[in-house]
Amino acid sequence: MMKTHKGQDVEMQRMINLQINKILYSLILLVLMGCSVSDISDLTMYVEETRNAQKGRIEALPQFKPFGLYEYNASRYRDPFTQWVDSSQSHESMKRVSKGLQPNFNRRKELLEKFPLDALRMVGILSRKEGRWAIVKAPDGMVYRVQKGNYMGQNHGKIIVLKEEGLSLTELLPDGLGGWQEREAALKLEN
Repeated sequence: MMKTHKGQDVEMQRMINLQINKILYSLILLVLMGCSVSDISDLTMYVEETRNAQKGRIEALPQFKPFGLYEYNASRYRDPFTQWVDSSQSHESMKRVSKGLQPNFNRRKELLEKFPLDALRMVGILSRKEGRWAIVKAPDGMVYRVQKGNYMGQNHGKIIVLKEEGLSLTELLPDGLGGWQEREAALKLEN
């Protein structure tokens, strides 16, 4: 008996809540309807004025004159993509420049040749009975061991002297005329 009475109370409470919700929604709807303005004549007038306003007009595009064809005939001029040769230089001197000093492009590049020489730092020297090595730190944070005859820097720099104070190398640079020129460079031991 108790269960039936409790079930009826729950059902009765639902009915009361439903009635209260209906009354609240009706009141809210009435309040909202009361707040609306029934006179919207100014809005209607603005819409009519906007519709009746003069429409914009887009002017026609101007007529462009077609450009005449131009034939580029530069056969009497020097080809800008070939090497320039001064007429005062003899053919023999050009042969001598091309067969002169040049780097060995067939050798395998060494690890330190991918860094500019000014980015490398000599941080130590190692001497043993087998030989002497310089300890060089690269910008990538790695430490490398080099000796006389190794290459470093981006200009084909070959180590020619290795001393306690630092190392000396010879770099090969293009001279701008199709040949190569030597340049002495050094890397001093950092304290």
